[in-house]
Amino acid sequence: MFDYDTYPELERGTVSRDEMTIAPENNFTNVLVLRELESHAVFTTDGQSADLANVAVGSGDDRETYSPGLMFMRKQTGSDRRFGKSLQRDLLGTECTMQVNGMCQDCVECILYGSAASDDADKQLSVTSRVMYDTAYTLRDATAVIDEKFQNAPGDDYAKTAEATIREPDFFEPGTLFPSVVTLRDATPEELAFVLGITAKNKRYGAATSRLGRVKNHVLGVYTGSEEGPANLGLTRDVVTRLRDSDETGGDSIQDVITAAAHDPELVGDLLREAFDDRVDAERGGLDLERVPDETVDDLLEAATGDSLADVLETQLDASRAFLEQTD
Repeated sequence: MFDYDTYPELERGTVSRDEMTIAPENNFTNVLVLRELESHAVFTTDGQSADLANVAVGSGDDRETYSPGLMFMRKQTGSDRRFGKSLQRDLLGTECTMQVNGMCQDCVECILYGSAASDDADKQLSVTSRVMYDTAYTLRDATAVIDEKFQNAPGDDYAKTAEATIREPDFFEPGTLFPSVVTLRDATPEELAFVLGITAKNKRYGAATSRLGRVKNHVLGVYTGSEEGPANLGLTRDVVTRLRDSDETGGDSIQDVITAAAHDPELVGDLLREAFDDRVDAERGGLDLERVPDETVDDLLEAATGDSLADVLETQLDASRAFLEQTD
């Protein structure tokens, strides 16, 4: 569906369907994403407190240590995997589960995202994921992006006695931004389209997603080459300093940026692209990556979010099954 004659720019960081091999190679495709919260969201590991880090940013006299909120990699990949399996179910009728030892190992999602050895005696293989996620960091300090909320649970009678309040889990505020990179290794163009479709269409992350966790994933660019791209932490630091230096923010210091009431997603997206491009093109220590033209990314996204996604998955399915058969 995405042959290299039509899209030669994809050849460098992907593999063709008939060249998939269980022996790892160094074909990397990096998808640059800005995750924007469109509602409150809960990202915790203990069920109560938001996950935080201590990060130094800036240099010289304008150097600060702040506490960004975190979206752990598991919060991203777990949601994306569930959505990917539901896409397959809708489009191909594939029955597969997120239960650790119950995955079918016979679908595009399992072969791409990985699966543990099955309970089935005939399927004692584990499949390593070829999609890599990294913890994402907020641009602003936890004091600016996280809110503690309390609720009363007094019952439904007209007359009630006083009741103790219940502390809700920490909520990330709407408008919070998370620079993020999703990296595929030794993936086919069809698998890339699948991941782009998941990224563009999945809109719920974190806990209690029937009521919270609405996210808009802005796909900002795709980069291919022989290595993984910059880490989320480095990109987040770069964007913070660029926001400080931008004429559009009105801030004069790192402190102004990390404590701001909000940041413009469009401006942050532009600065995030610039930060990634600068790290690729650095005179010393640059990365062996090239940006895929926006027109090609648009074609991939159109295929991934439109009616042709079923054809993309059908085309990839036989190759994914043949990939696993190499272990026989």
